Amino acid sequence: MSTTPVTHSTPNLNWGRLGLATTSLLFVAGCATVQHPTPDDPWESYNRTMYDINYHVDNALIKPVTNAYKALTPEPAQTCVNNMFRNVGDVWSAANSFLQGRPHDFINSLGRFLFNSTMGIGGCFDVASKNGSKRIPNDLGTTLGVWGIGSGPYVVLPIIGPSTVRDGTALAGGLALGFSESSPITAIKNVRVRNSVLGLYFVDLRSGLLDAESLVNDIALDRYSFVRDAYLQRRQSLINSKLRHPLDDSYGDDLPVYEDFDDEDDAPAITN
Repeated sequence: MSTTPVTHSTPNLNWGRLGLATTSLLFVAGCATVQHPTPDDPWESYNRTMYDINYHVDNALIKPVTNAYKALTPEPAQTCVNNMFRNVGDVWSAANSFLQGRPHDFINSLGRFLFNSTMGIGGCFDVASKNGSKRIPNDLGTTLGVWGIGSGPYVVLPIIGPSTVRDGTALAGGLALGFSESSPITAIKNVRVRNSVLGLYFVDLRSGLLDAESLVNDIALDRYSFVRDAYLQRRQSLINSKLRHPLDDSYGDDLPVYEDFDDEDDAPAITN
């Protein structure tokens, strides 16, 4: 009886694909080498490489899902979902306002949550904004900035995107300690429900950036530099707004906005 030798081609094939992917990544990294990075972005070579990777992953996987969500979901339902996630975010904002020693912001954010949770049917309707109570953007990275901790170098995180050492550390620490905007979602015990809500949360978050992305594509000569500068300027403006007098309610008035607008008249003018 003759026997045919068995060859183990699958492992070799897998290793070959891994090697090809690694070589391609190193090639891309080499192409993105920056000889003279800007002072706020000393890791620009790595950041540009990660930005390109994120960009391609987003276009291949995340953006198609988001576009399908936008196309298939009625606009009132999208607005309701967005308002409900933002309503939970007001609790997160209130907690950070408390840590920053801003009782006025703390009471306003908590009041928004209570008002929208009751009169707004669980936050589906943002009745607080319609009655003059503005949303107060806040997060743990901002709190650390108010406490005097410097931002550190700019860094592009995998999938997440623009950040700094301070903001990235705050994000990772908040997630590890269960002290983040998404913590109420991750606390859901039912795995299937938790994953579904978490997926909807990220899709909703990404859908809010579609218009801003179109703006970047239209006006930016260098997408990477535009996104980096806009992120750093907005983060610094956000921290500066928290360093004003606690009773100063002009928070956020000078912040650039990169979100959807209900009315064209609400969109900020773009000047050269």
